Amino acid sequence: MISRRLEWGALAAVLLVYAALAGAYAIRTPDWQTPDEPAHYNYVRQIVDDGGLPVLELGDWNQPYQEALTAASFDPALVECSAPPAGVPCPGLETVQYEDHQPPLYYLLQAPVYALSDGDLTAMRLWSAVIGAGVVLCAWATLRVVLWRWPVMALAGAAFVAFLPQRLSVMGSVSNDALAELVAGATLLAAVIYLGNRRDGAPPAPVERLHPALLGVLAGLALVTKTTIYFVAGIAVLAVLLRWRRERWIVPQAARHLAWVLVPALIIGGAWWARNLSVYGGTDFTGLARHDAVTIGQPRTGDYIDTVYGGSTRVYLENYAKTTFHSFWGQFGWMAVPMPPNVYRGLLALSVAVVLSALAFAWRAGWPGALSGPQRDAVLVLAAALAFVVAAYLLYNLDFVQFQGRYLYPALIPLAAVVGVGVGGPVYLLREPPRALVWLPLAALFGLAVFAWYALDRYLVPNLPAW
Repeated sequence: MISRRLEWGALAAVLLVYAALAGAYAIRTPDWQTPDEPAHYNYVRQIVDDGGLPVLELGDWNQPYQEALTAASFDPALVECSAPPAGVPCPGLETVQYEDHQPPLYYLLQAPVYALSDGDLTAMRLWSAVIGAGVVLCAWATLRVVLWRWPVMALAGAAFVAFLPQRLSVMGSVSNDALAELVAGATLLAAVIYLGNRRDGAPPAPVERLHPALLGVLAGLALVTKTTIYFVAGIAVLAVLLRWRRERWIVPQAARHLAWVLVPALIIGGAWWARNLSVYGGTDFTGLARHDAVTIGQPRTGDYIDTVYGGSTRVYLENYAKTTFHSFWGQFGWMAVPMPPNVYRGLLALSVAVVLSALAFAWRAGWPGALSGPQRDAVLVLAAALAFVVAAYLLYNLDFVQFQGRYLYPALIPLAAVVGVGVGGPVYLLREPPRALVWLPLAALFGLAVFAWYALDRYLVPNLPAW
C-alpha cells in the first residue's frame, strides 16, 4: 500500500502535467484547426450577441465553403473573406453554424468567457481545458472507489485520460465534448458510489449511499449537454436495477428510487425538448431531424462506399477500423495530420499488451468471483457504459461517415480501468513488491505525457500553418 500523502501528491502531479499539456495544445494549435470548432464558437457568439439560443436553419451547413476552409488551412483570406480565391463562395466564418441544434449547457457556460474576453478563442479554449481536468478527477475517483485495494491502478487510469494526445487536442479547443465527458464521468462516479462502494477507499460495506436524485440530476444535465451522452440516463436506471436485484427490494422501494432518477431527468431534459418541439415541429425533440435535413452534402455511408471504395465493404471496414484507432490516439487538425505509421504500430502493440495483461490479472485475481457485490455491479456499470458508447458509434456510422475515435471518449473511464489494471496488474501480482516498483505503472503513463508533448511539437504544430 502507499500512503495517502503520496497518493494525493501523485494525483496533483497528474493534474499539473495535464494542465501544462492542455494549455499548450490550446495555445499552440492554430485557430479553428480542431474539428467543428468554428461552429461551436459561433453558437456561443450567437448567445452573447443575440441574447438567446440559436436555431439550426437551412444555410448553416455550407459544404463548398467549409471544404475550402479546411483545404486552405483556414487562410485568413477565406476566414475573413478579404481576398477569397476566384470561384470560391465566401459567406464568412460567422455563417458556419451547423452545431446550432446542440443542447445548450456547454455554450451557456462558455458565454461569460466569450463576453469577458471579447470573444478571445484562446480564453475559451483554456476554459474547455479546465472542464477537461474534471474528467481526470472523475476517472481517478471512480477507479479509486471500485479498485480500492490497488490505488496506483486508479492513478494510472487517470493519467491515461489526462495524457491521451488526441483528447488533449479536443480539450484544448472550443467543443462541447469537454462538458459531455465531465457529465458522463460524474454520472459513473455517482453510480458506483450509489451501488454501495465506499468513497473513502475502505473495503465495500453497508454505508449511507448517495441519494438517487443525484443520479437523476446528472442524467438531466446529460440531456442538455450532448446527445452522445444520453446513454447515462440508462446507466442511472441500470444502477437502480442492480441494487434492486442484489438487495432484494420490494417493488414500492424500487419504484421510489426509479422515480428519484427519472423525474429530475425528465424535468431538466423535458424543458429543452419542449423548446425544440416548438422550434422544429413534429416529433423532432432533439433537433437531429433538422440537422439531417440541413447538412446537405455530408458524406453518407452507402454513397461513400460506392464512390471512394468502389463498392467494397471490406476495404471500407478496414479503413473504418484503422482511422478510428489512429484518431483515438492522435490524428490532428480536421483529421488531416496523422502521425507516422510506425507510431500507430507501436501504439497498437502496446494496446494489445495492456488488454492481455488486464485479462491475465483478472484471471489470477479470481474476478469476478473475488469481487464484492457492489464491485461486481460497478464493473457491470462500466461495461455497460462502454457497450453503449461503442454501439452508438457503430450505429451512427451506418448513416454518416464519421471515423473519429474521439466519439469513443465518453467511455474513457471504462477504458481507463482496463489501462489501470493492465499496466498495474503485473506489479500487484507480486506478493511483496518493492515500494519503488509499485510506482512503475504511473511512471509508465507519464511516458504518455512526454509522447503527447512530442506529438504536439513534432506533428501538430509543424503541419498546421499559423497565419
